[in-house]
Amino acid sequence: MSNAEIFDRAARRLRRDRAQPRFAEHDFLRAAMLDGIADRLASVTRSFEHVLDLGTYDGSFVPPAGAAVTRSDAGALFAAAAGGIHADEDQPCFADGTFDLVVSAGVLDSVNDLPGALALVRRALRPDGLFLAAFTGAGSLATLRAVLRDAEGDRPAARLHPQIDVRSAGDLLVRAGFALPVADVETLTVRYAGLGRLLGDLRGMGVSNVLRDRRPLRRDILTRAAQAFADRADPDGRTAERFDIVYLTGWAPAPSQPQPARRGSATASLAAALAPPDNRTT
Repeated sequence: MSNAEIFDRAARRLRRDRAQPRFAEHDFLRAAMLDGIADRLASVTRSFEHVLDLGTYDGSFVPPAGAAVTRSDAGALFAAAAGGIHADEDQPCFADGTFDLVVSAGVLDSVNDLPGALALVRRALRPDGLFLAAFTGAGSLATLRAVLRDAEGDRPAARLHPQIDVRSAGDLLVRAGFALPVADVETLTVRYAGLGRLLGDLRGMGVSNVLRDRRPLRRDILTRAAQAFADRADPDGRTAERFDIVYLTGWAPAPSQPQPARRGSATASLAAALAPPDNRTT
């Protein structure tokens, strides 16, 4: 294990194993991600034969009709229940050019080497293969972050994972060698009756704190945070929490794909195109 890793791999696997038996009670966020991925996949006209479900959880991703699916998860229990492979997303596991579609929902935000994981996905894709992913990004859990900061005072501990914004996510696709990269974001708001319900959902999803330098949350801090959470409630007694879902779309490069125009090949002047009508020349 590298000293540069910020996530505890063993703790991450353990959190997923603990979440597996009752994951269906807390799967709303991944279900929303899979809906978004399905919408994006529906706009693709080509067919797929070999699909990788990277971070399969309960195996609820439904592959395109007629496609064979390989499932993989960092949690041993999720992998076993789905008949899949037990492996971390940023460690080599699949031969180059194995799949023509890779889908990942809800796991890439806690991978130690995300650039490496994306590079492995790109290599595992055949030319013109498609990658679709979703994960929680920057802006998520803003209320939880604020109440924990208020509860801990001047020297708050690291309680929540670093988050990736949509622009950085797009840059990572480019860095990994994907063609036609697209990154976009959608916001999901969930209203909770109390802080305990939110923390229960995070544990139930297997996404609670797995930072290597995490510290236990003292009871007095938790009590103050719960009160601060309640103080932010709407008149009906529920407090809103935000989940920003970042979606990634990228293609493995292929000669048949559209190519950007050669630099300097334009035949029209931008200045001329933007000039007032009376000043334009032909």
